[in-house]
Amino acid sequence: MTEVVTQNGKPRAVKAAADDLVEVRMTVNGTAAVLSLPARVTLADALRDHLGLTGTHVGCEHGVCGMCTVLVDGEAARACLLFAVQLDGADVVTVEGLGRPDDLHPLQEAFGRNHALQCGFCTPGFLMSSYDLLSNQPEVTEEELPAELSGVICRCTGYRNILTAVRETRQAHPDGIPAPGNCAHRALVGRAGHGGGTTDGREATDETEDTRRMDIVLPDGDPTIAVDIGTEIGVPVDAVWRVFDDVSLLARCLPGAELTGDLGEDHYAGRARVSVGPIKLAFKGVAHVVEHDRAGQRLRVLAQGQDTGGAQTQADIVLCTEATATGTVMRAKADVYLTGRIAQFGRALAGDVSRRMFEQFADALREAATSGQAPSGPVEAPSALKLLFAPLFDRIRTALRRSRRRSG
Repeated sequence: MTEVVTQNGKPRAVKAAADDLVEVRMTVNGTAAVLSLPARVTLADALRDHLGLTGTHVGCEHGVCGMCTVLVDGEAARACLLFAVQLDGADVVTVEGLGRPDDLHPLQEAFGRNHALQCGFCTPGFLMSSYDLLSNQPEVTEEELPAELSGVICRCTGYRNILTAVRETRQAHPDGIPAPGNCAHRALVGRAGHGGGTTDGREATDETEDTRRMDIVLPDGDPTIAVDIGTEIGVPVDAVWRVFDDVSLLARCLPGAELTGDLGEDHYAGRARVSVGPIKLAFKGVAHVVEHDRAGQRLRVLAQGQDTGGAQTQADIVLCTEATATGTVMRAKADVYLTGRIAQFGRALAGDVSRRMFEQFADALREAATSGQAPSGPVEAPSALKLLFAPLFDRIRTALRRSRRRSG
C-alpha cells in the first residue's frame, strides 16, 4: 500500500511498486466507490473488471480509437490512458450513467432512431464523446461535427447516421443537452478476488470473501423486473414460519443458493448459481433481513451480489403468509435490479426464471416445513432448457386433466 507521510507540513506520496495495492476513492455514476488495486491498473480495467461497468469498451488501448471514452470531472477522457490511482477523489461518468433502460438519454434515443449503431462496439465512445461535445459546445455547427467527432473510430463506417443522430440532438436542445440521467446513489458490489471494488475498501481473501456487513442501497428508478407470485402450501402457517425463523434452513430452500457466513445484525454472506442457456452465473454477495414479523406474517430481505463477469443483481424481496383451512398461502413480491450481461436477457425470460425459482422454493419450503429438516437433495436453479419445455409440459398436463374429466 502506498504510504503518505508529512514533510514540512506538506503531504508526500511514497512511490508504489507495480503490484502494490493502492486505495482509491472516487465517485462513479453518482455512487461513492472505494477500490484497492495495483498502481498500474487503468481506469478502463478498474471500471470493467472491478466495478462490472462493462459498457466502457476497450479497443486499441493507445488512446486512438476512442472506444473507452468516459467523463472525468465533467470532461471527456480516455479511460485506457489513465491509471485509476491518478483519480483519487475524481467524479467519473460512464455510458451506464447516461440514461436508464426505461428513460434513455436524448442522445441514446437519437442513436436508436437513426440506426447510428451497428456492431455497437464504438457506440459507448461516440455517446460519451457526443455528450461532451454538445455540453461544452452547444453552438457547434453541422459542418464542424465530422471533425469534432473524429476522435472515435467506427469499425462499421456508420458515420453518416451517427452525425445525423448528434445533429438532431443538438437541434432539439439548442440551450444545452440534458445531464446524465442515471447518476444517483446506489450500491456497487466489487469483483471478489480481483482487487476490491468494495464500498469499504477491504480486500477479499478466501471463498467467503464477501463477509462485509454493509447497508444495501437499491438503485433509483423502476426495477428491471417486478415479481408478484402466490401459491398454496399444504402445511400449517406455524410450520412455515419455523423455517423462516431459521435463516440457514431457509437458505437451503432457495434454488441454487448457499449461505456462507453470518455477518451479524441480520446480515448474511452467500452465493447463488443460475444457468441461462450457455451462460452460467455464480453470484457472491450479501443479504440483510430488514423485517421479520411473525405476528404480521411478513418477511422482508434486501440482497445484492455480483458474479465474476460483472453481472450485478439487487433485490427487495417480501414474503407474506396467510393461514387457510388447508394450510398456508404464501405470496412473494420482489423488485429486481439487473446490470451487466444478465440484464441483456428479455424481461419475459427473466420473469420465467423468477417464477420457476419461486415454484422450486415453495416445493422445498413445503418439504422443510413438513420434516423440520433441509430438503433431501440440492435445490437446483432452473436452466434455460427447463424453462423452454416447462410451458409445453404445463399445456400437456392441462390437456390430460381436461381429457380425464371429459372421459369421467
